[in-house]
Amino acid sequence: MATLIAPHGAAELRPLYIDDADERANLEREAGSLPSIVLSSAAAGNAVMLGGGYFTPLAGYMSKADALAVGRSMHTASGLFWPTPVLNLVREAGRIEPGDRIALRDPNVDGTPILAIQRVEAIDTFSPGEIEELTSQVYGTTDRAHPGVAEFLSQGRMAISGPLQVLNYSYFETEFPDTFRTAVDIRNEMSRRGWRRVVAFQTRNPMHRAHEELCRMAMERLEADGLVIHMLLGRLKPGDIPAPVRDAAIRKMVELYFRPGSAMITGYGFDMLYAGPREALLHAIFRQNMGASHLIVGRDHAGVGNYYEPFEAQEIFDRIPKQALAIQLFKADHTAYSKKLNKVVMMREAPDHTKEDFVLLSGTAVREMLGKGIAPPVEFSRPEVARILMEYYRERP
Repeated sequence: MATLIAPHGAAELRPLYIDDADERANLEREAGSLPSIVLSSAAAGNAVMLGGGYFTPLAGYMSKADALAVGRSMHTASGLFWPTPVLNLVREAGRIEPGDRIALRDPNVDGTPILAIQRVEAIDTFSPGEIEELTSQVYGTTDRAHPGVAEFLSQGRMAISGPLQVLNYSYFETEFPDTFRTAVDIRNEMSRRGWRRVVAFQTRNPMHRAHEELCRMAMERLEADGLVIHMLLGRLKPGDIPAPVRDAAIRKMVELYFRPGSAMITGYGFDMLYAGPREALLHAIFRQNMGASHLIVGRDHAGVGNYYEPFEAQEIFDRIPKQALAIQLFKADHTAYSKKLNKVVMMREAPDHTKEDFVLLSGTAVREMLGKGIAPPVEFSRPEVARILMEYYRERP
């Protein structure tokens, strides 16, 4: 069996999903008699990630003290490196008190079934000033036009902290049975394949030629055993392409253009934060926990709008303690097709080129083309991928 990179802050993964069927059935019965709350979508995503081992070594939702420490220093109060708060925020806790066991209901599934059980250690309220400070530290702005900020500020100011027992993986396992994988699943599959040096590619979008070639470049330069394409399956901002469409497009690209067995297509159940640099660090923790040795971080990784500088998500890795993370970065520049060289290149590696020497299309331009049933140039997008995206835009109301 291949020896994979160690998880973050622990000798082995600490998934909070209750794997034993009998124990899980007993907990499900118990949950029916417990006080319950309906989670925010963000907190439900946190539970899924805790369940799957991606948030190793966390045992549950953070306290106010931990969250504030993370905002100020990117470390919990006990000193664990962590870049973003992992919270269960509510507007009102009702009669729930520290020491209670409570059932956490899933807002993203009809009937709000029970997702997890939490033992309440504390219920703390953030002051408006503390919430504003935390928002600014994590997102780099308090502008409510930022989709991550708007979502965070909508969740409430009371933090219910404490450990979890996760009973299922929400809708991700049922709606994406071929794609959703826990960190445990991915580690096991990498070991089965004998992979040790593994490149991870984060995506919330379909993959075009530039993304495809960037993955190939990283694999070749790092002499990697394999690639894990790891797509976000949770909630996105309005206008982003839905996960089933992205999944189909990526699968078609890998089927036709990657060497068989060289790439794993996987996804994880989490809502996008759009937190730019801080979220890039969180993405690195996810990938270290799932066993990847390297993460591709490119231009405007996890960003939105003009809130972050183009390479701020790379630069933040140079400012954290050297031992904070074991995973390594593959730093990528903007990648595009060169008309001069007849191939996709990183733009910084073609100093003799002007903008006119590249095939460059804005996201808006591509969406307009697809919406009109016009395939982007083959230098930009594989025809088979473009057809799937055109079909999606044609069927939109």
